[in-house]
Amino acid sequence: MEYRKLGNTDIDVSLICLGTMTWGEQNSREQAFEQMDYALEQGVNFFDTAEMYPIPPRAETYGRTEEIIGEWMKARGTRERIVLASKIAGPGEDWLPHIRGGRTRFNHEDIPAALDASLKRLQTDYIDLYQLHWPERRTNYFGRLGFEPEPESEKDVTPMLETLEVLHEQVRAGKIRHIGLSNETPWGVMRFSCLAEQCYLPKFVSVQNPYSLLNRSYEIGMAEVSWRDKAGLLAYSPLGFGVLSGKYLDGARPEGARLTLYPDYARYSSPAAEAATAKYVALAREHGLDPAQMALAWVHSRPFLTSTIIGATRREQLKSNIDSVDLKLPPAVLEGIEAIHQQHPNPSP
Repeated sequence: MEYRKLGNTDIDVSLICLGTMTWGEQNSREQAFEQMDYALEQGVNFFDTAEMYPIPPRAETYGRTEEIIGEWMKARGTRERIVLASKIAGPGEDWLPHIRGGRTRFNHEDIPAALDASLKRLQTDYIDLYQLHWPERRTNYFGRLGFEPEPESEKDVTPMLETLEVLHEQVRAGKIRHIGLSNETPWGVMRFSCLAEQCYLPKFVSVQNPYSLLNRSYEIGMAEVSWRDKAGLLAYSPLGFGVLSGKYLDGARPEGARLTLYPDYARYSSPAAEAATAKYVALAREHGLDPAQMALAWVHSRPFLTSTIIGATRREQLKSNIDSVDLKLPPAVLEGIEAIHQQHPNPSP
């Protein structure tokens, strides 16, 4: 396993980060335990979760993923071997009414309450990396490529300085080691960074955003921010919900697969995305590569990346995904990827 520094910290995290959003919904507690056991054996020391998991979010399963991880760490005695990341959910009145009424604010009330609840479910005293799952303000995230101002939505947004101050309080209390962002924009990252420098507050050490062959929008602005500000990318959906494996091509819907069970998750399933995927899959097979491993190896190779978050519902998928760290793509494959990207740029932002 390869390891990289988490931002400007002294923490080494594995190039593969184990994503957990299916545990408690698509995966059972026993399957989750098996995944964590195997990943740790293979050198994966970085696990990422969130208070709103599992996905799809439901009141009946809210927090179950964190509970499963906590049960595993207690049963195995592995807390000190894991770099554990979690997240506070952002606002979502229309789809998260079961989490603080959908009106979460990154303020002195909601952050400590959410953090303490996560710590209790995880059965730990601290979280290594605590992240804001998405911005409190309205901006372009979750598949929205362009920014459109919405002045009416800005009236009760928590000042960024307050957010940093309350996170600093949790760091000083020993409940958080470091802080991270997710689904953020260049403006958001740099605004937080400048405030942290000016006010001697903790800086964010990572940004967890989508990044894959089907969505390279991170390269436009954010890649330079990550590189220069030492807030490396934690790439989520590197396989586009499994689309880049090729298993959904030509309308196929394998039994038990994510998009078979949850067809509304169509971010990576548009005609444009399918056309691009077909080209990437053909390129991989032309060079004798597994399409999913090629897609992951390409993400691993990016200089602004800290870790690639992979999720698997089956042991075989997990093994293949972890094994991708040993694949170094030859120049001909990299050139082929760039040629396809020029023909099909960012079909799934």
